[in-house]
Amino acid sequence: MKMLSACIAATFAALLAGCSEVPVTGRHALSLVDDKEVTKMSIAAFDDMKAHTRISNDKARNEQLQRVGERIQHAVPYWQMPDADWEFVLFDSPDINAFAMAGGKVGVFMGLFKIVENDDQLASVIGHEIAHVTAKHINENLSQQLAMQTGGLIGGIAMLGTGAGLLGTEAVMSAYGLGAAGAGAAFDRNKEKEADHIGIMYMAKAGYDPEEGVKVLEHLDEEMQSQGASTSSFLSTHPSNPERIQQLRDLMPEALKVRERNSIAAPPPTIIK
Repeated sequence: MKMLSACIAATFAALLAGCSEVPVTGRHALSLVDDKEVTKMSIAAFDDMKAHTRISNDKARNEQLQRVGERIQHAVPYWQMPDADWEFVLFDSPDINAFAMAGGKVGVFMGLFKIVENDDQLASVIGHEIAHVTAKHINENLSQQLAMQTGGLIGGIAMLGTGAGLLGTEAVMSAYGLGAAGAGAAFDRNKEKEADHIGIMYMAKAGYDPEEGVKVLEHLDEEMQSQGASTSSFLSTHPSNPERIQQLRDLMPEALKVRERNSIAAPPPTIIK
């Protein structure tokens, strides 16, 4: 009995050690992987993607991405992504997709501009993607994969802190929804909503209009309806629905206050045809 109690106590202590608080929402998330290892593997995956995916030379879109990316990165508190060496890359792909990785690596596909019309809307998408990283949704996904490989949660806890390296690059890419097939259901609906919540605060802090975040989801819905059963990785991993739109509208008073308090004034929306 004493041995069982000791095991339970040890497991509980390990769970506490592996928990982190999500910024903005305050939720406690379990992570069985080492942050530095996740960053190391994410950077390697991003470099590999740059080597094997054509990078766009569209001058106007590249300037827009760098302009918006720089403002958003300054809205993310250092302690929420302390290992960030920011990099924003525009990939020459028609896929409607965007993602962010640990280490401050952000990728946007040219196809995203089918649903993004201006700087504010691009800021909404980038803020949302970065929020997945600062909320450690990647760590949670990798922790689930680690637990499966090690015989469940107890086995995963036994490997606490050993890092994502046990899973391999393919598992890391899959956790981002960027597996071999180029798509995958990386995040569940609750994580998407949490990233919406955090992301809209990032864009507001950067001085962008949070109302434009609602428009992006509306455009996404329209695109999904026009494509039907879409093969786009963004459409498959970023399900839009009235519930998410309503959440953003409910958060709007708070987001507008954040924008008002912010000392950085955003430039007028830039529309590129």
